[in-house]
Amino acid sequence: MKCTSTLLLASVLTLAPAPFYPLFAADNSLEGIADAYQLKLDDSAGNLPYYVVKSHGRTPHSALVVLHGYSRDAGKTLTAALKAAQLADKTDDTLLVAPLYPVPAAQARRCHSPGVPAAQPDDTLWSCSSWIEGGLDLQSRVSSFSALDQLIAELKIKWPQLRQVTVAGFSAGAQFVQHYVGFAEPPTGVSLRYVVSDPGSWLYFDRFRPQPVADWRSCSQEKGCGFTWTEMTADSCPNLNRWKYGIENIPGFHGQTRETVRQRYAAADITYIEGEKDTGYASGTFYKILDKSCAAQAQGPYRLQRGVAYAAYDRRFIAPSAKRQLLIVPGCAHDVSCIFPSSVARSALFVSPLAK
Repeated sequence: MKCTSTLLLASVLTLAPAPFYPLFAADNSLEGIADAYQLKLDDSAGNLPYYVVKSHGRTPHSALVVLHGYSRDAGKTLTAALKAAQLADKTDDTLLVAPLYPVPAAQARRCHSPGVPAAQPDDTLWSCSSWIEGGLDLQSRVSSFSALDQLIAELKIKWPQLRQVTVAGFSAGAQFVQHYVGFAEPPTGVSLRYVVSDPGSWLYFDRFRPQPVADWRSCSQEKGCGFTWTEMTADSCPNLNRWKYGIENIPGFHGQTRETVRQRYAAADITYIEGEKDTGYASGTFYKILDKSCAAQAQGPYRLQRGVAYAAYDRRFIAPSAKRQLLIVPGCAHDVSCIFPSSVARSALFVSPLAK
């Protein structure tokens, strides 16, 4: 058993666009704020629905692409992004975009939110969970990561002035984003940033897992806590370092090795966000749906502690020289409507391309 120690010091901190037209008005909770589009994916894979908030300027230079959670709550997530943009005065120069990963009607009851349209006949379909870890659609034609690559390329075609895209996710959407970092293929002329907020579990790049120097309760505050790092084996937990918790058995269709995924991740522009109250058993933490597998529990007991530990792991093992921040949002539990509009999160969601 090998151990090392570190201390987390948490940081709190012109051309006209190509013409385009919405295919139809977005349904229900999305109807008032967004237009809906269909992206034709490569390899005869079908369509990916996505939504663009109506209130944007003609020549935006930035886009915020937000990933829904397990319940595919695209309306709630996009509404939270819009509120954040309004408070930050960024609606004019920032596209606000939300893709929707469709699932078959037979599965939709398990991962459906009010106001989310049912899958259309030509939509590409995933299962309720396969899209979260970059999985292939049900016809094995396209991965959810490739679908997002194609969406970002589509945005660049429609808005040629686009120079920066921030990809942000909350909960299961944050799991997607954190895994996507090492595989993203942005179009020429577009830089990517990533915001990972309150995921249930994390992608580790080796067998080291955290143990608090004192106890996990000391790791519930942004002032930091100490960790030892134990190199664990898979004897008692076979999935400990397998995809999606680790980088063993990365699906071959992603076309990347463990080394390249780690290198890409280390070089990326990433900000981590956690809700101060996303810990324990209170109703607002949705503890009942938190991943409690042995592979997830090895990362910490609750989302907040897992996030604090992962930020320390990142700074110790992945990118010690990177200026990545762990932002903890006061007063918020597991709620994108609280996290994204907060002043803390807005500082990460909206960064001018000229400021980089």
